Amino acid sequence: MRTAFCVDTVRSAERELMGRLPEGALMQRAAAGLAAACAELLGRVYGRRVVLLVGSGDNGGDALYAGARLARRGAGVSAVLLAPERAHGGGLAALRRAGGSVVVGAEDAEAVVRRADLVVDGIVGIGGKGGLRPDAARVVAAVERSGAAVVAVDLPSGVEADSGEVRGAAVRADVTVTFGTHKPGLLIDPAREYAGVVRFVDIGLGDVLPDEADLEALQHADVAALLPEPGGESDKYRRGVVGIAAGSARYPGAAVLAVAGALRGGAGAVRYVGPAGGAVLARFPETLVSDRGPEKAGRVQAWVVGPGAGDDAGTVAEVLGIDVPVLLDADGLRLAERGAVRGRSAPTLMTPHAGEAAALLGVAREEVEGARLAAVRELAGLYSATVLLKGSTTLVADAGGGAVRVNATGTPWLATAGSGDVLSGLAGSLLAAGLSAVDAGSVGAYLHGLAGRFAAAGAPVGAHDVAEAIPGAWRDVRR
Repeated sequence: MRTAFCVDTVRSAERELMGRLPEGALMQRAAAGLAAACAELLGRVYGRRVVLLVGSGDNGGDALYAGARLARRGAGVSAVLLAPERAHGGGLAALRRAGGSVVVGAEDAEAVVRRADLVVDGIVGIGGKGGLRPDAARVVAAVERSGAAVVAVDLPSGVEADSGEVRGAAVRADVTVTFGTHKPGLLIDPAREYAGVVRFVDIGLGDVLPDEADLEALQHADVAALLPEPGGESDKYRRGVVGIAAGSARYPGAAVLAVAGALRGGAGAVRYVGPAGGAVLARFPETLVSDRGPEKAGRVQAWVVGPGAGDDAGTVAEVLGIDVPVLLDADGLRLAERGAVRGRSAPTLMTPHAGEAAALLGVAREEVEGARLAAVRELAGLYSATVLLKGSTTLVADAGGGAVRVNATGTPWLATAGSGDVLSGLAGSLLAAGLSAVDAGSVGAYLHGLAGRFAAAGAPVGAHDVAEAIPGAWRDVRR
């Protein structure tokens, strides 16, 4: 599992580790890893032109020491000092001893940047807030015009480490070399888009970081351990039955797609309740269709309600009143009373996209998209529910706090009508199979994203294609 920790936790761990090591050892570990990543990106170091953008503090020191290592290997290294009076003294001396040069002033800085093969961003450390200051922003704009490759030190300057927010000008890196642990901003959009390929360098923090992270990103092995697997004595009821209350005369396809996801999600049977029973049976005759309403539909271990429901508030309220886990999506989010969700004793998993989340919070969509981590945490607390916030990086937060799960297995081709209905059915089926709301949401998002990649393979894809690719994603994870 990939984990990320907030700045205060990282700072505390660094202080503890530095107390155990010789002075400067931690920075040298970071600089060695940074220099190795730069050399790998350059391919050939000798004769290449490297520019260091150096701010104040340790972030700039890492860049200077790495630059000294590259200079000793024959690179022409120039350090642009954006805060000359506060540049790291030891790093600056090491660079000069290795034959590197120092540049101060905007015109000279832009001149060396224009000729650079590689630019190392050491402007602002992980504690930075807000966008770049004007002088740094001008140099970074010159870097973008130059076409040089960019390596960021620990985190691209101008993005916020704890939140993933970008509140002004920021560096767009091709590679970000992060030390000791991932930072939340490297895993969450919009900041994740600025980080490029993230390369992790172990500097020994793992021994002093706490057990519980701020963010978690599941990987194949983690998902495989959570997937439900039938035993020799299993039958369809022991494996779980998921109920789908979805679709309407206007949107029958939502019901079909939610059922498609549910049938591939690990539960033993799928019950459908709603006006699209004919369409569901025509596509999936194995579905157990009922016209008696959710409360009389029969044995169900979890419900999915809302996809394509239109204005059917009565069904949404009825499902929320049943004492089993419920996944609430799409129209269900709009129709559900907040008190009805907060008052439930059984788990609730809400799955809004950014627009729906904005409506639930009473803010603009852009506010949610710019501060996704804050939004998902606020929603989980406001509704006392587990919230899966869909998007380029899907976030899953629990009302009880703890680590937020982040998933990035998807593809932009998943931004297609009905894709969310498939995810709802899939995650609801995992709920019925016995997974917790957090696990069902994060495993469902992982498989759904992976299935989207497999189905699209770089080309447009329909929601039904994504559903059909879920078994392949499941097998890939298990392998």
